[in-house]
Amino acid sequence: MAAVYTHGHHESVLRSHRWRTAENSAGHLLPHLTSGATLLDVGCGPGTITADLATQITPGRVTALEMTDGALGLARAEIAGRGLANVDFAVGDVHALDFPDDTFDVVHAHQVLQHVGDPVQALREMRRVTRPGGIVAVRDSDYAAFTWFPQLPELDEWLDLYERVARTNGGEPDAGRRLLSWAHAAGFTDVTATSSTWCFANDEDRTWWGTLWADRILKSDMARQALSSGAAEQEDLDRISAGWLTWSQDPDGWMSLLHGELILKA
Repeated sequence: MAAVYTHGHHESVLRSHRWRTAENSAGHLLPHLTSGATLLDVGCGPGTITADLATQITPGRVTALEMTDGALGLARAEIAGRGLANVDFAVGDVHALDFPDDTFDVVHAHQVLQHVGDPVQALREMRRVTRPGGIVAVRDSDYAAFTWFPQLPELDEWLDLYERVARTNGGEPDAGRRLLSWAHAAGFTDVTATSSTWCFANDEDRTWWGTLWADRILKSDMARQALSSGAAEQEDLDRISAGWLTWSQDPDGWMSLLHGELILKA
């Protein structure tokens, strides 16, 4: 069930992940949070969403989960920097969580299921550790549903390359549209399915997102994986990177990223 994490933790990746907040990335969950709740944040990454969730449920506690202690260190630093005292940390695998049944009021995972080897098993485990009547909340991108203007061929090439690399790694980059089916297969019956988008259209946002990906396609783990697998040559990555910079500098540039979302009652 193991899968390779496509993005890795290069600075160009963390630049985007640290931009994420509970408001822009977990808005579907926020109305369901209550003070004093216990929450498991699966795949917490650099911990910006984790910290926001911990603030929302104070004096409740959040457990931040990552696959390795190295990755978890990013969240530790964020939590320490914010001076939060209600966050615990754990290393583990979402396919086989090391928690008893019915441990948490809420289990949350943002952009996780697209990267795991068996998303249905992951959801079963998330349900198992959620108390009866509690909530499992997930949100995942759907890369094939991303849309942009101008329709630059380099960005089409980027999307095709990303999807091939992600699937070679054992993930599913078009996870957003599959979340509902995965939840049903995992045995959930009380399901609320929605979607939301990130949109990059003003000069500041477009420059930030375009230059970020111009770097990621050259320097992140995805670049290394694409080269080592033969999915791309260096000149391909250079061309795609230049395309991202062209898009970022176009005053007509617009991009919208679709995400599927679920609120699941355990």
